[in-house]
Amino acid sequence: MYNIYGGVFMNELGNIKIADDVVKTISAKAAQDVSGVYKLAGGVADEVSKMLGKKRLTNGVKVEVGEKECSVEIYIIVEYGYQISEVAQNVQKNVLTAVSTMTGLKVVEVNVFVQDVKILTDEYEEKHEDIEIV
Repeated sequence: MYNIYGGVFMNELGNIKIADDVVKTISAKAAQDVSGVYKLAGGVADEVSKMLGKKRLTNGVKVEVGEKECSVEIYIIVEYGYQISEVAQNVQKNVLTAVSTMTGLKVVEVNVFVQDVKILTDEYEEKHEDIEIV
C-alpha cells in the first residue's frame, strides 16, 4: 500500500521521493515525441547553460511539484505545416499521460507556450541565407 505525503511516497519499506528533475525529464521526452514538435525552446537560464556548454534534455520545461500533484510548463517550437493548436493539445495529452503514469502524481495543468515555427525546407534556407538576423 502506498500513501503520498509531502511529495514523498511512503510504504512499509520507507519513503520514495521523486525529484523535480525527474518530472522535467519525463515531460520533455513526452513533448518531443509529439509529431510537429521541432524542439523544446529554452528560456534565458537555458540559453546561459547552452553557452556554458551544458546541454540539457529538460530545456524548455518548468515544473512545480506539490504534495500530491504537479503542474508543467512546456516551451516548444512547432514545425511549419502542422496545425499549432493540434500540436499543443497533443503535447498536453502526452505529458499528462506520461507524468501521471510514471510518477503517480496528479497533473493539474500542462501549459504549452509556442515560441516559434521552424521552416524545414532546403529551398527556404537557400532563398534566405543572405538575410542577416539582427
